[in-house]
Amino acid sequence: MLHSEPHLLALYAFIVAITMVVQVGAAAMTVGLPYLSSARDAQKPLGTVPERLRRTVDNSVVALALVAPAVLLVETGGVGIPQTVLAMQIFVLARIAFAVLYPLGIPYARTAVWAAGFLATLFLYLIALTAPLT
Repeated sequence: MLHSEPHLLALYAFIVAITMVVQVGAAAMTVGLPYLSSARDAQKPLGTVPERLRRTVDNSVVALALVAPAVLLVETGGVGIPQTVLAMQIFVLARIAFAVLYPLGIPYARTAVWAAGFLATLFLYLIALTAPLT
């Protein structure tokens, strides 16, 4: 496992990019690449799994936007501790689980791993914002 918050953040960003590729591939199999390449003025239903993957990507981008400033604060503030690395490891593992569970339509487990990732993010902010200023 990676051992720094910025590296784990980069890993998560890479996972989000891979999730986007999977979502586009699933959508292309449903509606075809010509439609996806068009302006898409006429909406076509993508189907259950591609729509879930789209929502997974949307949620993942929001999670990335929330966790990145926390990692930046921890890193630039020099307040990284083993627990902040653990929080990022939990975040990444929870977000990977979320990206698998959401498209499969597994509701309660999906919510539990979402909550674990969100709590890990809040922990990072708590450490970063309560550390003494130097």
